[in-house]
Amino acid sequence: MREKIKQLTKDTALYGISTMVGRFLNFLLVPFYTNIFPPADYGVVTNLYALIALLNIIFLYGLDSAYLKFAASDDFEDKKKVFSSSFLTVLFTSLLFTGLLLASGNFINKIFAVPERYENLLTVTGFVLLFDALSALPFIYLRVARRAAKFSAIKITNIALTILLNIVLILILKKGIEAVFISNLIASIATFLILLPDIISQLKIQIDKAVLKRLMKFGIPYLPGGIAAMFMQVIDRPIVQHLTDLTTLGIYQANYKLGIFMMLFVSMFQYAWQPFSLQHAKDNEVKELFSKVFTLFTVTGTLILLFLSLFITDIAKFSIHGKSLIGEAYWSGLPIVPIILLAYLFNGFYFNFSAAIYIKEKSSSVPLLMGAGAITNVAANYLFIPILNITGAALATLLSYAVMAFGFYFVSQKSFPVKYEWRKIGKTFFLLIVIAVLFYSIQFFGVIELFYKIILLMLFIGGLFGLNIIPPKEILIMKNILLRKKNDG
Repeated sequence: MREKIKQLTKDTALYGISTMVGRFLNFLLVPFYTNIFPPADYGVVTNLYALIALLNIIFLYGLDSAYLKFAASDDFEDKKKVFSSSFLTVLFTSLLFTGLLLASGNFINKIFAVPERYENLLTVTGFVLLFDALSALPFIYLRVARRAAKFSAIKITNIALTILLNIVLILILKKGIEAVFISNLIASIATFLILLPDIISQLKIQIDKAVLKRLMKFGIPYLPGGIAAMFMQVIDRPIVQHLTDLTTLGIYQANYKLGIFMMLFVSMFQYAWQPFSLQHAKDNEVKELFSKVFTLFTVTGTLILLFLSLFITDIAKFSIHGKSLIGEAYWSGLPIVPIILLAYLFNGFYFNFSAAIYIKEKSSSVPLLMGAGAITNVAANYLFIPILNITGAALATLLSYAVMAFGFYFVSQKSFPVKYEWRKIGKTFFLLIVIAVLFYSIQFFGVIELFYKIILLMLFIGGLFGLNIIPPKEILIMKNILLRKKNDG
């Protein structure tokens, strides 16, 4: 088992480096935008990216999940046939969806509160969606083939090009928020062109009906589930705008983005975990392995959650030459950040539990589980926002991810029961709650000093050892993993 955890750790690190570097570079656009654009304009950007996120799911309609499943498993011997059937189908339907999107531009602009002066942005958005859809399956091919270096290089190149174009268009050419979408489109086209040799190497101009039928059978149930999952991620944006205004939406989105550090951790784990769990699904010790991975994920995630929650105000307000991480006009939203961090952690729990769905091909349950999360999110947003403003939106996001995580846990346990280390998980969250109570109790009497924050962090770390959540034996195992390169040499 130790070797397998080493393998997962290695893959997580490889994907993590590119994910962390790439998304951190992308995150640099947040202080860039919030120190230049007023909250209302940033609200328009937020709404259109919510549309892109939602339509990305529709453009792929579960074929990305299906391709990952059958490319990583032994169900089909001819992997090129699987890729070709998936890619050509996505190509034809993406062209159709792009045409439909452009034809319904006026209607969509009204729904997403896009001002008349920015109506042309929907055309750019449509082509961003097209090229992103065409790049999705080649990226999965690189993951399955464990070509992490190329995967990482392309992702970072895409983001670096986006940032460079933003700087040129906004600072030099003095463009407005249209520069955000033009930069994205050029970077998406460049990414597709870089992936083209891999596409050609795997492509046969043929759609195998038997393969496509199996792909659709597995993938289509992920469409409503995927839409529901994306609803949980983005539906709060148009609801916040509808119940408040574009300025409040801009403030909400800027602070939501500060959850990036937990999102990075969850994303780097996800990239490695999905193919890893499928490749080891038939191992004798697989359930014990899954249990140990979940414990390590939870302990690491809560440590990240606590650190960021304690110091996020200091980080966000830190100023260099008068420019802070987010503009001063956005600081009123900082209290939502710990809630968003916790929501992302529950999202990571969902990724852990969803492995059984892939392994047992129980995708028919996905729409119901995702739908429950989406309905919870929408209902909670309308219930909480009028009372708590953007804090209510953050709580709605947390609640929906929690519902989804617990739902996937109970369904997965029926077909693939795993004895998780709930005693250790419970101790970890007990520690987290104690530290949170101490923090807010001290903060109640005024601004909490940096010294006390450091003490609280040390108390949590000490508790992990004192309560034997991280026993010495496992510390030795992790030490060996971290020193694997030295040992291998």
